[in-house]
Amino acid sequence: MQVTLNMYQTLFMAVLALKLGAWMKKKLPFLQKFCIPSPVAGGLVFSIATCVLHETGILDLSFDDTLSQVCMVFFFCSVGYQANIKVLKSGGKDLIIFLVLVTVLIILQNVLASNLAFVLGLDPLMGLTTGSIPMVGGHGTAGAFGPVLEDFGIAGASTMCTAAATFGLIAGSLMGGPLGNSLIKKKNLLATVHEEDDSVLIEDEEAHQRHFNNYAPAVFQLIIAVGLGTVVSLLLSKTGMTFPVYIGAMIVAAIIRNIGEYKGGYTVYMGEINDFGGICLQLFLGIAMITLKIWQLAGLAGPLVIMLLGQTVLMYVYARFIIFPLMGKDYDAAVLAAGTCGFGMGATPNAMANMEALTEQYEPSIKAFLLVPIVGSLFADFINSLVITLFINML
Repeated sequence: MQVTLNMYQTLFMAVLALKLGAWMKKKLPFLQKFCIPSPVAGGLVFSIATCVLHETGILDLSFDDTLSQVCMVFFFCSVGYQANIKVLKSGGKDLIIFLVLVTVLIILQNVLASNLAFVLGLDPLMGLTTGSIPMVGGHGTAGAFGPVLEDFGIAGASTMCTAAATFGLIAGSLMGGPLGNSLIKKKNLLATVHEEDDSVLIEDEEAHQRHFNNYAPAVFQLIIAVGLGTVVSLLLSKTGMTFPVYIGAMIVAAIIRNIGEYKGGYTVYMGEINDFGGICLQLFLGIAMITLKIWQLAGLAGPLVIMLLGQTVLMYVYARFIIFPLMGKDYDAAVLAAGTCGFGMGATPNAMANMEALTEQYEPSIKAFLLVPIVGSLFADFINSLVITLFINML
């Protein structure tokens, strides 16, 4: 029997998954201990259940995930409002270092994927279905470049890219929190926390004091940036490059924030915007997790499973032994390592969820919450498209 849920019913199920995850974290100490995000915990149980129902032929659920994209865009728009010039200047050196490290990660993912495919007797182009296309790129880039690989003779490339992105989404979410948690505890990194870092993100707490009457104007500011952002995204698409749908909203939000601060007389309600963005992040992840088609992974051939496991090992080693030490070996570096696992194998919202799980349990990390969205959302997709195109032409 097949049942189709509309977008409202899908949102309802996502909220149930969120509630289930929150309940599980209270009842199962290891989820809290290893900083597993609530949407991942509850959503994974839900997706496993739907997989069992699908494979046994009892029930086949399909979802309308329209609101997932809406929530994603609004969340990243809220992130865009955080990117003011003061923040960019304060983290300039770290931003450049992190950007270089992520670029190297993208290259390594494709080098590993193509070489593993060659060793396993497969077309190196098939290997790219487990490289940075689904890993750093996620489902969006998988959907964009899968058909391109099929045009080069790789049958079923779109399905393989999507399955690999699904695997990465789960692996990156499950890996990030425990990795960051382990680093923080073993190295006593809470001693490196700087409380004054809070002023970098919200520099004037009195000006951004939350008030009930400010939530409506805050949402209106988000809607304006999202609406204008569609025009920016359209213009960027004319370049022939693949960009995430939320890139325009982020750019417009950043422009509005900085013009407002430079000119004065225009208040950006950052406290309320951050609250609304956080709600949208939870809903996006809830919908993303319950709509996972885990059975796609079961259909992967042995060589593809080996290549995906190779990417998992690469991500862990790179985050633990490259990202963490080169980004400072402190608390912020540990949170950054956890975040890198999220967008390095899945998507930037997963990175944000990994970091939120850590900072909820320990202390805020303004540096991590600044660098990961900027690099993961603005630069990584742009660089990834260039690197992927280069590898496709080389192979």
